Amino acid sequence: MTSLTLPQPPQTTVFFQDKCLDHRFIRSSDVSNVVERPQRIRAVKTGVAAAIARFEQLNASNGVQRGPPDPEDALMNALKRLNIGEEPVSVSGGQNVIRVVMSTRTVNLLSNEAVKYIHGDIEGDVYLEKLIDLARESREKVARGECEIPDGLPRGDLYLCPESIDAIQGAVGTVCEAVDTVLEAGFGPRAFVAIRPPGHHCGEDTPSGFCFVNNVAIGAAHAYLRHDVSRAVILDIDLHHGNGTQAIAWQINEEAYRKTLEVAASGIAEKPPFQVYYGSIHDPLSYPCEDGNASMLQAASVSLHGSHGQHIENVHLSEYSSEADFWDRLYSGPYRRLLEKAEEFLKKGEREAIVFISAGFDASEHEGEHMSRHGRKLPTAYYKRFARDARAMADKYAKGRIVSVLEGGYSDRALCSGAMAHVLGLAEENSEVDESWWSVENLVKIEKATQKRRGARASNFVPEKWLERTVAILSTINVHPSPPTSPKYIPPSTMVLRNRSKVSPNASETERSFSSASRKSHSGVITTKSDVPKKEAVEPALGELDAPRDETSKKLPRVILKVNPPPEVPHSET
Repeated sequence: MTSLTLPQPPQTTVFFQDKCLDHRFIRSSDVSNVVERPQRIRAVKTGVAAAIARFEQLNASNGVQRGPPDPEDALMNALKRLNIGEEPVSVSGGQNVIRVVMSTRTVNLLSNEAVKYIHGDIEGDVYLEKLIDLARESREKVARGECEIPDGLPRGDLYLCPESIDAIQGAVGTVCEAVDTVLEAGFGPRAFVAIRPPGHHCGEDTPSGFCFVNNVAIGAAHAYLRHDVSRAVILDIDLHHGNGTQAIAWQINEEAYRKTLEVAASGIAEKPPFQVYYGSIHDPLSYPCEDGNASMLQAASVSLHGSHGQHIENVHLSEYSSEADFWDRLYSGPYRRLLEKAEEFLKKGEREAIVFISAGFDASEHEGEHMSRHGRKLPTAYYKRFARDARAMADKYAKGRIVSVLEGGYSDRALCSGAMAHVLGLAEENSEVDESWWSVENLVKIEKATQKRRGARASNFVPEKWLERTVAILSTINVHPSPPTSPKYIPPSTMVLRNRSKVSPNASETERSFSSASRKSHSGVITTKSDVPKKEAVEPALGELDAPRDETSKKLPRVILKVNPPPEVPHSET
């Protein structure tokens, strides 16, 4: 008998979902003012491609291949002949360390058990049904000169189109696929999921901050409901506090605490309740706390471990004077609490666990000043070292199982460098990652090599082998859809969410329902308005979304999340 030796599977899988690109701003053909748009995922793809190319250079292994990691593997070929499922694009880099999957997984918001666990209602899925109705009606409303987001919700940081539901369902499906991948045999225990729209600002039925459903919370619920993983750690490293995720975690833990007390009183054992640790490192001067709302600031400052069954830790970002000051004083000091408290949570029981990272890159040193206005930034190396340290914790308490999901990030350079460093931190094995790989000099080289001019092919500037490989890998995973033609611009609302006027008596049932639900939220938003001249819609190149614009030639609407005083050139953020 001939023995068959299976190759070592990649230990880290990166997931993309092209349905996310269907979520579009349709109020105007001019999207230069829209900072959150799915096209920015191209910057993430570029960073991932550069990470794989660097691993190849470091470990001198082979590169891109179509299909399973080893096309000669007998088992894989047998499944292929049976035509079971679709064959994903798979990129193996380094010592077969990283795999890239172009996911086609999707879910039905109204029937998926994990979605309903987080966003469903006992007497019907009111929020989810209304969300679907709003998206379905959006194009007709905009064509009539109305806004697709109803009065009562922040129009400055929410937008919908009919295809948005496909994008949201694809994003959620991809997160669930990543959870299945790290929990089931066959591939490695680590995953990074690059999807949009983001999710951590969305509570049970309160969309805000570009978020309509909570991707990470749904992923954690999927792990519990499908795989009996009853403990989840969520580490949020976005610039902004994940108020939606914390609110959901609080509800889940409150229910678990109640069930624990009932079991203790009755003596009747039940399935172990679901428990969540939520830890966030964020800037308390930014959204959703920027206007100083007491309840938002209090929520973003909670540190509670065990009392009433809650496991919440919030750490505030601080300014630093140098890289040495950051690593010696902050990262080794107060920033360590995020992981230390997570370890305390995991040490308390023997039940199955999984670790999630809400990976926002908008605290990056490369994020634009319009987004990170308060000097609370992180060096790019943070995203690598935090991933490495979170991995070490997962290896010790969660069988190495960790799923990182993209949240914020609104500068192409911040997204590219952050994703590159983060994926390298997740994937690094025995080799030493060189942190100069994401130096400004090397980032400029990446931008030049991968730049896509309007109506032209990518630049031929590829003087180094790793850059050439970066371009080749990017070409296998990048998609450039043609932007649609959009109707005329509808100015965003100028009202603060907490002080909305009453719903018009002529409002539709959908608008009334959403307005009522949104009163539970306390996110403030002020928008500025001006006339917007139309221009041809084009997909910007890497870096072009962040290019400086001549503000004197025309007035563009700027969304800000600041009350007084406004910055000279306000912008939107999440």
